[in-house]
Amino acid sequence: MRFLNRSAGRLSRHRRGPVAGLAVLLLGLVMAGAAYAAFAPAQAQQESSIDNEALVAEGRELFLVGCSTCHGLNGQGQLDVNGNQLGPSLQGVGGAAVDFQVGTGRMPMVQPGQQNPPKNVAYDDDEIAALAAFVQSLGPGPDVPREEDYSTDYLDDLSADERDAAINRGQQIFLTNCTACHNFNARGGAMPRGGYAPTIRGVSNKHIYEAMLTGPGQMDVFSDGNIPPEGKREVLAFLETLQEQPQQGGFSLGGLGPVGEGLYVWLIGIGGLVGFSVWIAAHTTRSKKGKAEA
Repeated sequence: MRFLNRSAGRLSRHRRGPVAGLAVLLLGLVMAGAAYAAFAPAQAQQESSIDNEALVAEGRELFLVGCSTCHGLNGQGQLDVNGNQLGPSLQGVGGAAVDFQVGTGRMPMVQPGQQNPPKNVAYDDDEIAALAAFVQSLGPGPDVPREEDYSTDYLDDLSADERDAAINRGQQIFLTNCTACHNFNARGGAMPRGGYAPTIRGVSNKHIYEAMLTGPGQMDVFSDGNIPPEGKREVLAFLETLQEQPQQGGFSLGGLGPVGEGLYVWLIGIGGLVGFSVWIAAHTTRSKKGKAEA
């Protein structure tokens, strides 16, 4: 008993020491941090999962009302009575495709056709996000990009030479992959089978980025394996610079390049010459006829 009391006395003296108090404090902080690391992320992940499930449910309700007639109840696509494709399958297209098509007003379509042009948007931002979340849940595909994915604000942190180099790289990517359809001035152009490449001028960076990811209509898909995210941002930087440049050539004829210029020459140039020739011939005929009668 005397030995136990002596040991307890030593422990009591150690507990009352300043080092023991500091050790207990550090132990408490470590245990509190470990407990937070163990439970807080799981709780945050659970709350995020619940929010996403609610968003998907809301998107499904909107989809059933406004989209299922053409795309099917589960986005599997729909055929008309003649077996023709009424609406394509949306399984695996991803939320980015929905955000682009609905966010630019291309969907819902007024009527089926060769190409669906942009028009007034039928849904607000929250409804578009819900529709995109529902379609994203149907199968793996490109999700709606984050703002940092398509923002060009990073150029402000670069030097003048680095900024010019990034824009030049974007120009080369655009000239190589995009000018065949959208022309060098990004104003669009004619496509086979009655289609056309729309103008990119005035289109938001987000929608251009989504178009590169998903390849709407006749456009090719430029995945991150084809053009990495930094390359896509450089293309966006070039397009912003292109729109800021003044038109030095005077009358640009819409900036459509040889197609517009050739059309102008045929209709105005050659058409004017033909009309002038007919006018001269008509006046000459009337003059000879009047002299003959006299």
